[in-house]
Amino acid sequence: MSQKLVESLSKTSKNLMLKEPFYGIFLIMLNKIWDKRIPTAGVGLNGINYNLIINEDFWTSLADIQKMGLLKHELLHIGFFHLTDFNHQTDHEISNIAQDIEINQYIDEDWLPPGPQLPSTYPDLNLEPRKGCQYYYDKLMEAKQNNPQCSGGNLQAVLDAIAEGKSITQDCNGNLMQVPNHDRSQFEGLDEATQKLIQKQTEFIIKALAEQASKLAGSIPGEFAEILERLNHVDPPKFDWRGYLRRFTGGSVKVYTKKSRRKYNKRYSENPGIKIKQRKHIMVAIDTSGSVSSTELQEFMHEIHYMHRTGTEITIVHADTAISYIGKYDPKEEEIKIHGRGGTSFQPVIDYYNENKSKYTALIYFTDGEASSPSPAQGRILWVISSNSNMNHDLPGPTIHLN
Repeated sequence: MSQKLVESLSKTSKNLMLKEPFYGIFLIMLNKIWDKRIPTAGVGLNGINYNLIINEDFWTSLADIQKMGLLKHELLHIGFFHLTDFNHQTDHEISNIAQDIEINQYIDEDWLPPGPQLPSTYPDLNLEPRKGCQYYYDKLMEAKQNNPQCSGGNLQAVLDAIAEGKSITQDCNGNLMQVPNHDRSQFEGLDEATQKLIQKQTEFIIKALAEQASKLAGSIPGEFAEILERLNHVDPPKFDWRGYLRRFTGGSVKVYTKKSRRKYNKRYSENPGIKIKQRKHIMVAIDTSGSVSSTELQEFMHEIHYMHRTGTEITIVHADTAISYIGKYDPKEEEIKIHGRGGTSFQPVIDYYNENKSKYTALIYFTDGEASSPSPAQGRILWVISSNSNMNHDLPGPTIHLN
């Protein structure tokens, strides 16, 4: 890498930091790579972290202000989760166009090269501004399937240029049009666990960016306000677990001791006193049968998280027609591996609870309720039915519906 390229990128980074601190900090957090194998610029992976990859010949062909636009363009692809959230868009060419249309609207046109992808690039489609990637994808797919020659043939010209590996073409009036030709190969074929790790890493980066930009007296860009609101939003529990669990006074409890200077030590006045606190121990069963959807399982884990925050110790049990897992609930585990996914029978959990009822204050069973009623439990039990399911009034014991 030449010193001239290093100095040019450093200069552009400083200018971006001065003009838009949020994006300047964002850029600092990425590893930069020069590579002539890509036509313009793009984003790659280094484990679960991002690489910003730039073609040095393309870089040197740009004006200084366009270099800032190029960097912001790639940063927006990351920040808008284009690399993780849109794998369901099966037409990659149309997806590339839709993504560029979305993010280019947040970049000053003076920063963009001639002929950027914008809603106005396809006038016959009447694309609305700032409507999101999925909106543009759906509109462009409809045009491709029904009439690819619409908008004076602009869409067909771009699709032809993508097929030929070009980075630029002409519209129906002979004006230049930029051609999205992003290489997403590193992000294709990733297993679900890796995709989630990358997504979590992206969320962490955006939150950290917002915090750092605020400290530097920089404002949070409007385009990220909604994203940050979504990332910081925490849904409240659908049930008053604190109030409900407070009413359980019997059953098994664990006793914890804690030293406290606020409590007087009657025997040794110079030493801290000891607080004695009891903690309830709840057995929480999760119906992991095939009839329970992933959305319902997420809803169950959300409620269990708030249950644990009341200070309750929780033992998790997974069961379909048999118990497949028993273990202590760990709130630090963001992704819970679900065991089972077969048929449904409540009886194995009830039998296990009856045999071990001295260990637990109560049994709380999360389910869709789609199974025959078991024999009654010999201790306290609460049935929790998912919001997507109908109430099962035949279950032995109190039942609530998450809604």
